[in-house]
Formats: sequence, C-alpha cells, structure tokens
Amino acid sequence: MDADRILKFLRDLMSNNNREWFLANKSEYKDVRESFEQGVAGAIARIATFDPSVAHLTVKDCTYRFNRDTRFSNDKSPYKNHFGAYIAAHGKKSLHGGYYIHLEPDHCLVACGNYWLPTNILTACRNEIMGNIDEWLRCVENDDFLRYYGAAPTSGWNDSQGFGLERLKTCPSGFPRDYEYIDYIRMKDYCCWHHVEESFFCGDVWLDEAELMFKAGKPMLDFTNSVIDDYE
Repeated sequence: MDADRILKFLRDLMSNNNREWFLANKSEYKDVRESFEQGVAGAIARIATFDPSVAHLTVKDCTYRFNRDTRFSNDKSPYKNHFGAYIAAHGKKSLHGGYYIHLEPDHCLVACGNYWLPTNILTACRNEIMGNIDEWLRCVENDDFLRYYGAAPTSGWNDSQGFGLERLKTCPSGFPRDYEYIDYIRMKDYCCWHHVEESFFCGDVWLDEAELMFKAGKPMLDFTNSVIDDYE
C-alpha cells in the first residue's frame, strides 16, 4: 500500500474539497483507492490467520463510499478526508465488532471493538462484565492490551491510544455505584485504538505490527461479541 501517495492525495483534497477539483483529479483518486484496497485485502488475509471468521470477506464488504452524506451536517464538503476499512465478520453495518484501519493526514490509527451499541445490548455487556469480571480483566488488563491501548477511561480519539470513546458521567441505572470496576460499567462502547505515524502504513511491513495490535484486542472483542451475537 502506497501510504505516502494516499495521504498526499487526501491532503490536497482537504484544501480543495469540491466537485470540480475532485473530477479533475479523479484518475489519481482511482489509483490511490486501488492502493488502499490492496492494503485492505492484505489486512483481511492477515487477520484471517488468527480469526478465521473474517476469511469470507471481500474488500467491498469492508470499505465505504468516499462521498459524504451531508444531509444532516453543517459541513457540506462533498468528500471524506480519509480512507477507512472495518473488517467485521458479520459485515460493516452489523453490531458484531471487528477490526478497523484508518488513513487520514495527521490522524492514522488502528482500532478494534464495538461502537454505538443499543442500550439493551450495552446493558447485557455490562452485566456480562460484572458476572465474569476475572475473565474481563484478563482481556483488558494484560500486558499486550495495555501496551497498545492503555487503560480505561480515556478522553476519546485525540488520545494517542485508548479504550472506550465515551462513558457515562455517573453509574448507569441498576448497577452498584460502589462497584470496584465501575469504570468498565460506565463505558458506552468497547472500542480500543492506537494512533500510528503516517509512515506506519507504507509497504506491507505494517501488517506485522497491525497483527500484534489486533491480536491484543481480540480477547476483548470476543468477549463482547459473545454477548452481541445473541441479539443479532
């Protein structure tokens, strides 16, 4: 994957996010998208070596339209300023969690987990954590997980690494406020991420490091997916 070329195109687009510029540079867009999709294909193949549930996925199953949906946004820029791929066994629109790569100028990252869970499923995950806290702690407080994602709570995407994008200010209804591990119960998602340098995605060597990151997050992912899959 030619990350340098992809990110240069995205930088240029950020300064010229309009239809006229895009049409004039559409051939370059097609080339960099093809390069990104080659990287996604490599990521699917690599992840499948330790998580066979994603082996059936195609690149199209994991990538998104480049045009933005501006209907409900004050920002009417027609195009996204990033390329992203969500490699999830049940599809990119499912609740079942998966693995994510994101290329954006000054904001490249690797992530995995679940996001925007409905309240009933989130409550079920919280109950499962409380009922199996020792197993949960083995998933999210081991050395590998902490090395790549740190400890909850965090303040969001702007942190260099983190676990849990959003959390309640207080204890959710029905749960004990004095619970020893209440920070995990207050979480509104189970997504972990690690920001990387723009040079990270150059060539194919990045797959080796991304594999380590994804493997570190997989036990947490499996834990929450075991709950979520009962509702899908």
